[in-house]
Amino acid sequence: MILPPGAHTTGPTDQGHHGSDPHAPGAPGRRVTVIGAGIVGVTTALALQIAGHAVTLLDRGAVAGGTSGGNAGAFAFSDIEPLASPGILRKAPGWLMDPLGPLSLRPGHAVRMLPWLYHFWRSGQPGRQAGAIAAQARLMDLSRAALDRLLPAVEGAALVRREGQLQVYEGAAEFRASLPAWELKRAHGIAFDLLGGPGALAEIQPGLAPRFTHAGFVPGWLNVTDPLLWTRHLAQSFVAAGGMIARGEVRGLTQRDHGVEIATPDGPRHADQVVVAAGAWSHRLARTLGDRIPLETERGYNTTFPDARIAEGIDLRTHVTFVRHGFVVSRVGEGLRIGGAVELGGLRLPPDYRRADVLVGKARTFFPGFDPTGGTRWMGFRPSMPDSLPAIGRSPRAPGVIYAFGHGHLGLTQSAATAELVAALAAGRQPALDLAPYAPLRFGGAPRGDGT
Repeated sequence: MILPPGAHTTGPTDQGHHGSDPHAPGAPGRRVTVIGAGIVGVTTALALQIAGHAVTLLDRGAVAGGTSGGNAGAFAFSDIEPLASPGILRKAPGWLMDPLGPLSLRPGHAVRMLPWLYHFWRSGQPGRQAGAIAAQARLMDLSRAALDRLLPAVEGAALVRREGQLQVYEGAAEFRASLPAWELKRAHGIAFDLLGGPGALAEIQPGLAPRFTHAGFVPGWLNVTDPLLWTRHLAQSFVAAGGMIARGEVRGLTQRDHGVEIATPDGPRHADQVVVAAGAWSHRLARTLGDRIPLETERGYNTTFPDARIAEGIDLRTHVTFVRHGFVVSRVGEGLRIGGAVELGGLRLPPDYRRADVLVGKARTFFPGFDPTGGTRWMGFRPSMPDSLPAIGRSPRAPGVIYAFGHGHLGLTQSAATAELVAALAAGRQPALDLAPYAPLRFGGAPRGDGT
């Protein structure tokens, strides 16, 4: 069972070491601590435990207590185009000046973001973007296959919805402008249908305003029924397999001769290997090892409503993406969630819930008859690298530490693949992908001030 709030468990998984070389290809039974109980950390801990390691999952909060519990719940395997792209770079200056637009930059965080923005600009150049797309597509292919392997192992099929995704456009010109992105998907084997006319859209999702005249439908798109319940279900599977969950703050990491020392307010813990999967806070732990990684936070906002009716007698049938406006409407449990957009604002500034209210206001216009009462607002931190690829790999300064973070809004989507890749690294096996495109220090290390 998952520990209740405030519980702290110490067991054989978080004390001592085996006395063997902790960096050599390992046999099962090594002690591994995974820092971060979000979806990537939980899935990775489960994979390591099933592989035969003795694993502790360590977090200062509850399982899925952060961004992993409040996202849109999508396995977005078809989203292979990075945020940093020539099209986004052309639009970004105007968007960034609009505090309530699809992509905004909080003034109080602008100076701290300069290193990340520089790498973001470079990543959006055509040559670099092509490499990022290819790497993202390979990771997505592995992610889908890894999820197919994970679902029967955790009896999770009932927690997944197979209702597809509808991307909607206002007018023929906007639709034509989207066609290169659809051709990119086609080139990478992603199946979809392009639709024209309100009637065609209504067959998939009734209730949309007639201003939406075209759409693309991805039938293979998946959603979990509830991202919070999904992550907790995996955590329960982890504990059932013998894993341990502990509560505690991590203040730093130190590579020792026989493993990794984990600094906490209650004294040091020790593990043969440590996996850093702490989401938007991960770069702070990397910094204690001397690794400077340009991680930023895409602050996302949403509002969740208690039932899935978008208008009287009309239920939400699929995951709907309003492309130009940068937000989605998805089913979560028996309700619906309206959220998205990107606010670059770091970890310190207070939320600006006007952003959530703007999205709800748009949804009310886009779904005539929608009654936006009884909603609960939320803000979460998406850990984002400049090229939209995660950081997966060992620390060059601490071979007992493996990084697994920076997935942006694709943490749920890529969690199962990340878990398999980390499990291979922990065992000294060759991962299923060449990890060079995801190398944590591929930007050469970031100067002081990144992403806090």
